[in-house]
Amino acid sequence: MAKILVTMPDAFLHKIDGIAVNEQRTRSELIREALRTYMKRSNINTKKAERDAEVLEDLIR
Repeated sequence: MAKILVTMPDAFLHKIDGIAVNEQRTRSELIREALRTYMKRSNINTKKAERDAEVLEDLIR
């Protein structure tokens, strides 16, 4: 597995660590899950935008 270096404010990292402790997860697990969720939501929004554009195209034809 690859490792990356990410810079963030100390206060933000402290919040992340607090959530990780509360959920009994590692910091890495929490961040990976957050990114998976973001990617899934972004993909859903992209697909919805594409469908909306198709509907509009059909309406103006």
